[in-house]
Amino acid sequence: MLTQRIRRAQELLETTDDSVDTIASAAGMGTATTLRRHFHRTVGVPPDAYRRTFRA
Repeated sequence: MLTQRIRRAQELLETTDDSVDTIASAAGMGTATTLRRHFHRTVGVPPDAYRRTFRA
């Protein structure tokens, strides 16, 4: 389940300008803090850094 939530967060980070708080809620992670912790642990970078790679 966590993997699916992280994938959803990745998709939203890549395709929207929504805040990390909004993405956390939409992905089912609850809070931005929870999303940041699990995202960094799983993907290897924080959500903001991940998003920047798609904005370059």
